[in-house]
Amino acid sequence: MHLVEAKGILSNTNGINIYRGCTHGCIYCDSRSLCYNMTHAFEDIEVKINAPKLLEKKLAAKRKKCMIGTGSMCDPYLPAEKELKLTRSCLEIIEKYGFGAAVLTKSDLILRDTDILASINEQTKAVVQMTMTTFDEALCRIVEPNVCTTQRRFEVLMEMKKRGIPTVVWLSPFLPYINDNEENLRGLLNYCAEADVKGIVCFGIGMTLRDGNREYYYAALDRHFSGLSEVYRREYGNSYEIVSRNNDRLMRMLNDFCDKRDIICDVQKCFGYLNEMPEKYEQLSFF
Repeated sequence: MHLVEAKGILSNTNGINIYRGCTHGCIYCDSRSLCYNMTHAFEDIEVKINAPKLLEKKLAAKRKKCMIGTGSMCDPYLPAEKELKLTRSCLEIIEKYGFGAAVLTKSDLILRDTDILASINEQTKAVVQMTMTTFDEALCRIVEPNVCTTQRRFEVLMEMKKRGIPTVVWLSPFLPYINDNEENLRGLLNYCAEADVKGIVCFGIGMTLRDGNREYYYAALDRHFSGLSEVYRREYGNSYEIVSRNNDRLMRMLNDFCDKRDIICDVQKCFGYLNEMPEKYEQLSFF
């Protein structure tokens, strides 16, 4: 871990990334891709130590209220957050200035901040997003070795439900020949139904591979799934989009499931929900 004084924190789409890099160890992580031009080792977390100060300056000057998102690139609840509390400080600033928050994570550390998330949700809107990929707990420990398993993430969703905080689940990625099967999808969907999630983000049954993360992923396959990397090379070559042979069947299953339970599953509609501030707060900020 190393600390930096960042020059900026809020993107043009109102997103923040407090940390850069990750220690979760997920074998498929796209953030390892060379195209992101990371200048340090991926596990050597870059910490934007002045993130709260920068965010407060931005939000204090921002006239129109909006949703502030975090977690799109790197998880805001890495182990370092337990001591640094930078994500919590940013949430407190979001609450202070009357903005909304949309937080994406794989970590149960978010439970520490349920009080501030509930407070934001009472005033404006807070949405907790949880990534879930693998229903089987033993397999989850292989695919996502250094973060809480899916069962624990489901417990996080249930706690948010108890607190009245809406949730969205990201079902992504599905790794061909590993977790791209009906049993896995059905288990994850049952979790979503029990937790009364508002939406499910799924880009299809498959994954992406780019230079940087492809090599890391294939090395992990060689360690844990003997011979599978050769199957990938034969079937997909250097393709960016890796689509499972089960895509059409499993996506029909997902869409039917969501339609019956009134769960948003259109990706653009999910993003619309995540970015939408309640109308009454937009009107108040206007006046």
